[in-house]
Amino acid sequence: MHPGPFCVQTRFFFRCAEQAEYKTNTSYAPYVTTSNGFIPPHGGYENLLSFKKAKIVFDGTVVFCKRFLEKRDRTVDQMVQAARSGKQNIVEGSLASGTSKETEIKLVNVARASLGELLEDYHDFFAHSRFATLAKE
Repeated sequence: MHPGPFCVQTRFFFRCAEQAEYKTNTSYAPYVTTSNGFIPPHGGYENLLSFKKAKIVFDGTVVFCKRFLEKRDRTVDQMVQAARSGKQNIVEGSLASGTSKETEIKLVNVARASLGELLEDYHDFFAHSRFATLAKE
């Protein structure tokens, strides 16, 4: 049984993501207050699974765009910015969580929407590219 086109696309994306370089700056600790302070604990986004995955998606998107899209193509900017927005809104939501759960939820929803937009860009690319014929074979 041959895997469907989405399975092929997903494996291809993660191969691109593996090529990206991952550098983590551990010279600073995230801003986290003590539990007995006025502002409850917040931050620590580096440990969130959603942040780790969003970082991989961002790095993989940058590699993907450099490899398969023309630099002048407007889609490149849209895809990279959507991936960056997904990652950065998780960071902002985590940092805002100490003062406003409502803001945290709104920012996480913005991150989700950005990553959804990026997913649709990938679907469009694979539907209208030479890879669409490869997935059908």
